[in-house]
Amino acid sequence: MAEGKREFTRRSERIEELVSRVENCGDLATRAVAKELLQTVLELHGIALERILDAVAELPQGDAALVTIAGDDLVSGVLSLHDIHPVDVEIRVQAALETTRPYLKSHGGDVELSAIEDGVVHVRLQGSCGSCSGSTETLKNAVEAAVYGAAPEVTAVVPESMPARPHSDLVILRAS
Repeated sequence: MAEGKREFTRRSERIEELVSRVENCGDLATRAVAKELLQTVLELHGIALERILDAVAELPQGDAALVTIAGDDLVSGVLSLHDIHPVDVEIRVQAALETTRPYLKSHGGDVELSAIEDGVVHVRLQGSCGSCSGSTETLKNAVEAAVYGAAPEVTAVVPESMPARPHSDLVILRAS
């Protein structure tokens, strides 16, 4: 499965690179045609994938087949891209958080899903992870990676238990 995530990530990065090159093209007409072509191909693929999912869902044991299909990281990423993933985002996020629990518990903490609103996942770090100075890194490295891997359509992961730290422009100079 990790291979599927790497493949999805590699291909997504290549697509972003090519889209950037199109957006920076000096010829406005060519840029407009290329962007319309990309959008039309994506729409066509999305419609076809949705029809495939609908057909599979109607088969005997179709729900189990959909879960198996969506369990492939590459397929899961593509289905999320088209906003047609058959497994609800909350279920995928909960499963992702579950994978982080052994690591967090080994550090005396835990994580709980608080809410998902407009693509933003709100989590609560509990135990020592909620108050330790490394909790920001814990969230970023463990929880964010797991959530984004399971639900690429998520736009942000926001911790609720950690107090916001004010930004300071204060620079401490030390004599040499």
